[in-house]
Amino acid sequence: MERSYVGPAFADAKVRDAMRVGVVTCRPETALADVARMMVGYDIHSVVVSDVQGEAGMWGIVTSLDLARRPDELGSLTAGEVASTDLVTVDSSESLARAAELMAEHRVTHLIAVQPGSGRPAGMISARGLAAALAYG
Repeated sequence: MERSYVGPAFADAKVRDAMRVGVVTCRPETALADVARMMVGYDIHSVVVSDVQGEAGMWGIVTSLDLARRPDELGSLTAGEVASTDLVTVDSSESLARAAELMAEHRVTHLIAVQPGSGRPAGMISARGLAAALAYG
């Protein structure tokens, strides 16, 4: 089995140590079927939707769970129609323990990691990333 985490021990690790760098994005008008293909192609479980509701700078997220809730509507709905705009973010310099707390508190499996100071998306941290740090850190 290939190790997916080679960073510091969980207690010492920061979000930046376990996050997936970069954010895969789509436009609000992107069909959900295309979002599903993006998730498979990039081996990810969420896609950030930019300019939701026509507001520059406002973004949302579509997760694989959102797709699973609407399997019969993938061809008729768009990312903007299902994207959650109630996003949970975490500074990439925060501890992994803090990321775990936020996931538990908000009942989500993905957080958008943002750059310190600017708040711009830097990557994604998932529950799987936390599990890898716990297992191999």
